[in-house]
Amino acid sequence: MPLYVSLSNLTEQGRKTIKSRPERVRDVNKEIVSMGGKIVAQYATLGPYDFVTVIEAESNEAVMSISVELGARGTISIMTLPALEIDRFISRAWAPPSPRR
Repeated sequence: MPLYVSLSNLTEQGRKTIKSRPERVRDVNKEIVSMGGKIVAQYATLGPYDFVTVIEAESNEAVMSISVELGARGTISIMTLPALEIDRFISRAWAPPSPRR
């Protein structure tokens, strides 16, 4: 299944929610699963992003739906990047491109 790296930042409203209810992070993760995603790994981070989450999802469209749903709540802003495992990257990096039709 395709992998995605989600870089997210809490909004002011999101920070208030996390401060009063830190377990909300787990609640949101359950929602991601109910929307068709699978949390592979998740980290709270210092620096430009508050959280880094690795998600498996069926397709770009599926992970886009998850990002739109969560972002529309006003508690978080999300940047999601499609990712390839290194072995898959290495096996495909030097393969000639498929001919266009």
